[in-house]
Amino acid sequence: MTGGSGERRNGEDGGASGDRGRFSELGLKAAMSERRGARGTVTGFVFVFAISMLAGISDAIGFLATGDFVSFMSGNTTRFAIAFADWRFDDALRIAMILAVFVLGNMIGAIALHVTGYRIWPLLLLVSALLAASGILFDGTHTIFALVPAVLAMGALNSAVESVAGHPVSLTYVTGALSRLGKGLGRLVTGTRNFAFLLHVVPWLGMLVGAIGGAFLQIALPQIAFYVPAGLAAGLALTAFFLPVQFEQDYLGRT
Repeated sequence: MTGGSGERRNGEDGGASGDRGRFSELGLKAAMSERRGARGTVTGFVFVFAISMLAGISDAIGFLATGDFVSFMSGNTTRFAIAFADWRFDDALRIAMILAVFVLGNMIGAIALHVTGYRIWPLLLLVSALLAASGILFDGTHTIFALVPAVLAMGALNSAVESVAGHPVSLTYVTGALSRLGKGLGRLVTGTRNFAFLLHVVPWLGMLVGAIGGAFLQIALPQIAFYVPAGLAAGLALTAFFLPVQFEQDYLGRT
């Protein structure tokens, strides 16, 4: 009897040790998965920062060069309404064309992603080529036609990334990012202890930094200013080329 009881106790102890080992292994795997997820989210938002910076550079250059925005369509919509109400139909028509071109750019971006198997790098190469085309067409005069490729580029750029690890992001406009930031602050004040909303400051900072750089570029080097965001887009395309497909699917989402 004693021997049998000892064997049962040994068996139970061994089973408990095995369970603890399995639980420990599962806990380690979960911790490693969480760290990978955190690194993926950070990498994704670094990418978003760079794309938003690209949009900020382009918008500042376009506005200083021609007086029109290339990515800030809320501002262009207001400007269209004011021009229309002021009977300045030539200005209203020009701004309406920019709005239409921006929509067309979004459509082209969505089609390009579909055709290329939802990889980001071909879209960024297209954006680079369009920005370079604006650089070629811009001859120092405030011509709207030099702005058309850049507006197309900013529209297409919106299709590149729509969320990072489930967090919605805006790339070429930051009203939504600031709105989500403000609502997150409100929820924090009312007792929701979730600081993920702070991530929405990233695209806003990218846009701000890019716009400052773009303004300096256009003031100092107006003839070649558009080539800088074109080069940045090409560099981002090269970076995206080496991103694993699984990473894009997991962290750089599209709806």
